[in-house]
Amino acid sequence: MKPLERILEAARANPRRIILPEGNDPRVAEAAAILSARGLARVTLMNGPDLPGVVALNPDEAPDLPELADHWHRMRAARGMTAPRALAEMRDPIRQAAMRVRLGQADGTVGGAVATTADTVRAALQIIGKAPDAGIVSSFFLMLSCSGGAPVKGGMIFADCGLVIAPDAAELAAIARSAAQSCRQVLAEVPRVALLSFSTAGSASHPSLGRIHEALALIRAAEPGLEVDGEIQFDAALDDAIRAKKAPRSHLTGRPNVFIFPDLASGNIGYKIAQRLGGLTAIGPILQGLAKPANDLSRGCTADDITAAAVVTAVQANPA
Repeated sequence: MKPLERILEAARANPRRIILPEGNDPRVAEAAAILSARGLARVTLMNGPDLPGVVALNPDEAPDLPELADHWHRMRAARGMTAPRALAEMRDPIRQAAMRVRLGQADGTVGGAVATTADTVRAALQIIGKAPDAGIVSSFFLMLSCSGGAPVKGGMIFADCGLVIAPDAAELAAIARSAAQSCRQVLAEVPRVALLSFSTAGSASHPSLGRIHEALALIRAAEPGLEVDGEIQFDAALDDAIRAKKAPRSHLTGRPNVFIFPDLASGNIGYKIAQRLGGLTAIGPILQGLAKPANDLSRGCTADDITAAAVVTAVQANPA
Protein backbone atom coordinates (compact mmCIF):
# COMPACT_ATOMS: atom_id res chain seq x y z
CA MET A 1 0.00 0.00 0.00
CA LYS A 2 1.28 3.48 -0.86
CA PRO A 3 2.17 5.65 2.14
CA LEU A 4 -0.49 8.25 1.37
CA GLU A 5 -3.14 5.55 1.24
CA ARG A 6 -1.99 4.25 4.63
CA ILE A 7 -2.18 7.76 6.08
CA LEU A 8 -5.69 8.27 4.71
CA GLU A 9 -6.76 4.91 6.11
CA ALA A 10 -5.34 5.79 9.53
CA ALA A 11 -7.26 9.08 9.54
CA ARG A 12 -10.47 7.44 8.38
CA ALA A 13 -10.20 4.65 10.95
CA ASN A 14 -10.14 7.14 13.82
CA PRO A 15 -11.57 10.50 12.68
CA ARG A 16 -10.17 13.29 14.83
CA ARG A 17 -11.63 16.68 15.69
CA ILE A 18 -9.83 19.25 13.54
CA ILE A 19 -10.45 23.01 13.69
CA LEU A 20 -9.94 25.08 10.53
CA PRO A 21 -10.00 28.70 11.71
CA GLU A 22 -10.00 30.44 8.31
CA GLY A 23 -13.33 29.30 6.90
CA ASN A 24 -13.94 32.61 5.15
CA ASP A 25 -11.30 31.51 2.61
CA PRO A 26 -12.95 29.39 -0.14
CA ARG A 27 -9.98 26.99 -0.21
CA VAL A 28 -10.40 26.22 3.48
CA ALA A 29 -14.14 25.74 3.12
CA GLU A 30 -13.55 23.36 0.21
CA ALA A 31 -11.04 21.38 2.26
CA ALA A 32 -13.52 21.16 5.15
CA ALA A 33 -16.14 19.74 2.79
CA ILE A 34 -13.66 17.17 1.44
CA LEU A 35 -12.53 16.07 4.89
CA SER A 36 -16.09 15.64 6.08
CA ALA A 37 -17.41 13.93 2.94
CA ARG A 38 -14.54 11.40 2.95
CA GLY A 39 -14.77 10.72 6.67
CA LEU A 40 -11.18 11.87 7.26
CA ALA A 41 -11.89 14.19 10.19
CA ARG A 42 -14.64 15.73 12.27
CA VAL A 43 -14.27 19.34 11.22
CA THR A 44 -15.10 22.59 12.97
CA LEU A 45 -15.02 25.51 10.54
CA MET A 46 -14.70 29.04 11.87
CA ASN A 47 -16.31 31.93 9.98
CA GLY A 48 -17.27 29.67 7.11
CA PRO A 49 -20.39 28.60 5.25
CA ASP A 50 -22.76 25.93 6.50
CA LEU A 51 -21.57 22.60 5.15
CA PRO A 52 -22.95 19.08 5.58
CA GLY A 53 -21.32 17.28 8.49
CA VAL A 54 -19.20 20.30 9.45
CA VAL A 55 -19.62 22.21 12.73
CA ALA A 56 -19.86 25.95 12.12
CA LEU A 57 -18.40 28.33 14.70
CA ASN A 58 -18.27 32.10 14.85
CA PRO A 59 -15.36 32.91 17.16
CA ASP A 60 -16.75 36.35 18.00
CA GLU A 61 -20.04 34.88 19.22
CA ALA A 62 -18.85 31.65 20.85
CA PRO A 63 -20.76 31.08 24.12
CA ASP A 64 -17.56 30.05 25.89
CA LEU A 65 -15.49 33.01 24.66
CA PRO A 66 -15.23 34.52 28.20
CA GLU A 67 -13.97 31.18 29.54
CA LEU A 68 -11.36 30.90 26.78
CA ALA A 69 -10.26 34.48 27.43
CA ASP A 70 -9.96 33.77 31.14
CA HIS A 71 -7.64 30.84 30.44
CA TRP A 72 -5.51 33.05 28.19
CA HIS A 73 -5.45 35.84 30.78
CA ARG A 74 -4.25 33.48 33.52
CA MET A 75 -1.63 31.91 31.24
CA ARG A 76 -0.08 35.27 30.36
CA ALA A 77 -0.84 37.46 33.37
CA ALA A 78 2.75 37.30 34.60
CA ARG A 79 3.81 38.72 31.22
CA GLY A 80 1.46 41.68 31.52
CA MET A 81 -1.68 40.26 29.87
CA THR A 82 -4.84 42.13 30.95
CA ALA A 83 -8.34 40.71 30.94
CA PRO A 84 -9.63 43.09 28.21
CA ARG A 85 -6.64 42.32 25.99
CA ALA A 86 -7.06 38.57 26.55
CA LEU A 87 -10.69 38.82 25.47
CA ALA A 88 -9.75 40.77 22.34
CA GLU A 89 -6.97 38.34 21.42
CA MET A 90 -9.15 35.29 21.98
CA ARG A 91 -11.54 36.60 19.32
CA ASP A 92 -8.76 35.94 16.82
CA PRO A 93 -9.61 32.64 15.05
CA ILE A 94 -6.02 31.33 15.01
CA ARG A 95 -5.54 31.90 18.74
CA GLN A 96 -8.99 30.63 19.63
CA ALA A 97 -8.46 27.43 17.63
CA ALA A 98 -5.16 26.82 19.44
CA MET A 99 -6.83 27.38 22.81
CA ARG A 100 -9.57 24.90 21.99
CA VAL A 101 -6.91 22.34 21.14
CA ARG A 102 -5.07 23.08 24.39
CA LEU A 103 -8.26 22.58 26.40
CA GLY A 104 -9.08 19.29 24.66
CA GLN A 105 -12.07 20.58 22.71
CA ALA A 106 -10.31 19.58 19.49
CA ASP A 107 -7.46 17.25 18.60
CA GLY A 108 -5.62 19.59 16.23
CA THR A 109 -5.77 22.74 14.17
CA VAL A 110 -4.52 23.86 10.77
CA GLY A 111 -4.18 27.54 9.82
CA GLY A 112 -2.08 29.87 7.74
CA ALA A 113 -3.97 30.02 4.46
CA VAL A 114 -4.67 33.65 5.38
CA ALA A 115 -2.65 34.31 8.55
CA THR A 116 1.12 34.61 8.38
CA THR A 117 3.40 31.77 9.41
CA ALA A 118 4.69 33.95 12.25
CA ASP A 119 1.18 34.43 13.68
CA THR A 120 0.20 30.78 13.21
CA VAL A 121 3.35 29.32 14.76
CA ARG A 122 3.38 31.91 17.56
CA ALA A 123 -0.15 30.93 18.58
CA ALA A 124 0.82 27.25 18.63
CA LEU A 125 3.95 27.89 20.68
CA GLN A 126 2.37 30.27 23.18
CA ILE A 127 -0.98 28.53 23.67
CA ILE A 128 -0.46 24.82 23.00
CA GLY A 129 3.18 24.79 23.98
CA LYS A 130 6.03 22.35 23.68
CA ALA A 131 5.62 18.68 24.53
CA PRO A 132 7.33 17.85 27.85
CA ASP A 133 9.74 15.38 26.24
CA ALA A 134 10.63 17.54 23.21
CA GLY A 135 13.81 19.57 23.30
CA ILE A 136 12.58 22.02 20.69
CA VAL A 137 9.61 22.63 18.40
CA SER A 138 10.70 22.01 14.82
CA SER A 139 9.16 20.99 11.52
CA PHE A 140 9.30 18.33 8.86
CA PHE A 141 8.12 17.73 5.34
CA LEU A 142 6.45 14.46 4.50
CA MET A 143 8.00 13.49 1.17
CA LEU A 144 6.10 10.92 -0.90
CA SER A 145 7.76 9.15 -3.81
CA CYS A 146 5.10 7.08 -5.52
CA SER A 147 5.39 7.67 -9.27
CA GLY A 148 5.98 4.67 -11.51
CA GLY A 149 9.43 5.76 -12.67
CA ALA A 150 10.74 6.87 -9.27
CA PRO A 151 14.13 5.31 -8.42
CA VAL A 152 13.08 5.05 -4.76
CA LYS A 153 9.48 4.61 -3.66
CA GLY A 154 7.79 5.23 -0.35
CA GLY A 155 7.47 7.92 2.26
CA MET A 156 10.26 9.90 3.90
CA ILE A 157 10.61 12.51 6.61
CA PHE A 158 12.81 15.54 5.81
CA ALA A 159 13.67 17.79 8.79
CA ASP A 160 14.03 20.59 9.63
CA CYS A 161 13.08 22.33 6.40
CA GLY A 162 10.84 25.08 7.69
CA LEU A 163 11.51 26.44 11.17
CA VAL A 164 14.85 26.14 13.02
CA ILE A 165 17.48 28.13 11.13
CA ALA A 166 20.78 27.06 12.69
CA PRO A 167 20.32 24.31 15.27
CA ASP A 168 23.11 23.61 17.74
CA ALA A 169 24.03 20.01 18.62
CA ALA A 170 21.32 19.61 21.26
CA GLU A 171 18.69 21.13 18.98
CA LEU A 172 19.79 18.95 16.06
CA ALA A 173 19.48 15.88 18.28
CA ALA A 174 16.01 17.00 19.39
CA ILE A 175 14.95 17.55 15.77
CA ALA A 176 16.15 14.05 14.85
CA ARG A 177 14.36 12.41 17.77
CA SER A 178 11.12 14.28 17.01
CA ALA A 179 11.42 13.32 13.33
CA ALA A 180 11.85 9.67 14.31
CA GLN A 181 8.66 9.94 16.37
CA SER A 182 6.92 11.61 13.41
CA CYS A 183 8.00 8.66 11.27
CA ARG A 184 6.39 6.24 13.72
CA GLN A 185 3.18 8.24 13.88
CA VAL A 186 2.68 9.40 10.32
CA LEU A 187 4.36 6.67 8.26
CA ALA A 188 3.75 3.87 10.78
CA GLU A 189 7.30 2.68 10.12
CA VAL A 190 10.32 1.91 12.29
CA PRO A 191 12.58 4.97 11.83
CA ARG A 192 16.05 4.79 10.31
CA VAL A 193 17.68 8.18 10.72
CA ALA A 194 20.49 9.75 8.65
CA LEU A 195 22.25 12.91 9.86
CA LEU A 196 23.19 14.46 6.53
CA SER A 197 26.36 16.38 5.72
CA PHE A 198 28.94 16.99 2.99
CA SER A 199 31.11 14.27 4.56
CA THR A 200 30.66 10.56 5.19
CA ALA A 201 32.26 8.83 8.17
CA GLY A 202 35.17 11.25 8.37
CA SER A 203 35.86 11.64 4.65
CA ALA A 204 36.25 15.38 5.26
CA SER A 205 37.49 17.42 8.19
CA HIS A 206 35.82 20.64 9.29
CA PRO A 207 34.81 22.19 12.63
CA SER A 208 31.13 22.16 11.58
CA LEU A 209 31.12 18.37 11.64
CA GLY A 210 31.66 18.36 15.38
CA ARG A 211 28.10 19.54 15.89
CA ILE A 212 26.77 16.51 14.00
CA HIS A 213 29.01 14.11 15.94
CA GLU A 214 27.81 15.61 19.21
CA ALA A 215 24.19 15.37 18.11
CA LEU A 216 24.68 11.72 17.19
CA ALA A 217 26.11 10.97 20.62
CA LEU A 218 23.18 12.71 22.31
CA ILE A 219 20.65 10.76 20.24
CA ARG A 220 22.29 7.41 20.95
CA ALA A 221 22.50 8.17 24.66
CA ALA A 222 18.81 9.12 24.83
CA GLU A 223 17.51 6.39 22.50
CA PRO A 224 20.02 3.55 22.25
CA GLY A 225 17.54 1.44 20.30
CA LEU A 226 17.08 4.04 17.53
CA GLU A 227 18.82 3.23 14.24
CA VAL A 228 20.76 6.42 13.43
CA ASP A 229 24.04 7.37 11.79
CA GLY A 230 26.00 10.42 10.67
CA GLU A 231 27.72 12.37 9.44
CA ILE A 232 26.71 10.91 6.09
CA GLN A 233 26.23 12.21 2.55
CA PHE A 234 22.85 11.82 0.93
CA ASP A 235 23.99 9.31 -1.69
CA ALA A 236 25.65 7.09 0.90
CA ALA A 237 22.56 7.21 3.07
CA LEU A 238 20.19 6.41 0.22
CA ASP A 239 22.15 3.72 -1.62
CA ASP A 240 23.18 0.54 0.21
CA ALA A 241 26.07 -0.16 -2.19
CA ILE A 242 27.55 3.34 -1.87
CA ARG A 243 27.13 3.23 1.90
CA ALA A 244 28.94 -0.12 2.06
CA LYS A 245 31.94 1.49 0.31
CA LYS A 246 31.95 4.87 2.04
CA ALA A 247 30.81 3.81 5.51
CA PRO A 248 31.31 0.07 5.97
CA ARG A 249 30.78 0.40 9.74
CA SER A 250 27.50 2.30 9.38
CA HIS A 251 24.76 1.52 11.88
CA LEU A 252 22.15 1.84 9.13
CA THR A 253 20.78 -1.53 8.05
CA GLY A 254 18.87 -0.18 5.06
CA ARG A 255 17.67 2.95 3.31
CA PRO A 256 16.76 5.68 5.82
CA ASN A 257 13.21 6.98 6.00
CA VAL A 258 14.23 10.01 8.10
CA PHE A 259 16.72 12.55 6.71
CA ILE A 260 18.02 15.26 9.06
CA PHE A 261 19.59 18.29 7.39
CA PRO A 262 22.29 20.25 9.23
CA ASP A 263 20.48 23.58 8.95
CA LEU A 264 17.40 25.24 7.54
CA ALA A 265 19.11 26.43 4.35
CA SER A 266 20.14 22.94 3.27
CA GLY A 267 16.83 21.44 4.36
CA ASN A 268 14.69 23.97 2.54
CA ILE A 269 16.80 23.72 -0.61
CA GLY A 270 16.87 19.93 -0.42
CA TYR A 271 13.14 19.36 -0.15
CA LYS A 272 12.42 21.79 -2.98
CA ILE A 273 14.93 20.08 -5.27
CA ALA A 274 13.32 16.72 -4.46
CA GLN A 275 9.88 18.21 -5.10
CA ARG A 276 10.59 20.21 -8.26
CA LEU A 277 13.17 18.04 -10.01
CA GLY A 278 12.56 14.65 -8.42
CA GLY A 279 8.79 14.82 -8.65
CA LEU A 280 8.17 13.94 -5.01
CA THR A 281 5.02 15.15 -3.29
CA ALA A 282 5.84 17.42 -0.35
CA ILE A 283 3.33 17.85 2.50
CA GLY A 284 4.26 20.45 5.07
CA PRO A 285 5.85 22.05 6.85
CA ILE A 286 4.36 19.97 9.65
CA LEU A 287 5.21 21.07 13.19
CA GLN A 288 6.63 18.51 15.61
CA GLY A 289 7.45 18.75 19.29
CA LEU A 290 4.20 20.47 20.30
CA ALA A 291 2.07 19.17 23.17
CA LYS A 292 -0.81 18.74 20.70
CA PRO A 293 -0.94 19.02 16.89
CA ALA A 294 -1.13 22.41 15.20
CA ASN A 295 0.10 23.09 11.69
CA ASP A 296 0.83 25.95 9.36
CA LEU A 297 -0.04 26.41 5.69
CA SER A 298 1.51 28.36 2.87
CA ARG A 299 -0.67 31.30 1.87
CA GLY A 300 -0.40 29.97 -1.70
CA CYS A 301 -1.86 26.60 -0.70
CA THR A 302 -4.64 24.80 -2.54
CA ALA A 303 -7.67 23.03 -1.09
CA ASP A 304 -5.84 19.74 -1.63
CA ASP A 305 -2.82 21.06 0.31
CA ILE A 306 -5.08 22.02 3.21
CA THR A 307 -6.79 18.64 3.11
CA ALA A 308 -3.43 16.83 3.19
CA ALA A 309 -2.15 18.95 6.09
CA ALA A 310 -5.36 18.33 8.04
CA VAL A 311 -5.10 14.58 7.47
CA VAL A 312 -1.51 14.52 8.71
CA THR A 313 -2.58 16.63 11.70
CA ALA A 314 -5.30 14.09 12.47
CA VAL A 315 -2.83 11.20 12.30
CA GLN A 316 -0.42 13.12 14.57
CA ALA A 317 -3.19 13.11 17.18
CA ASN A 318 -3.27 9.30 17.18
CA PRO A 319 -1.12 7.45 19.74
CA ALA A 320 2.24 6.46 18.28
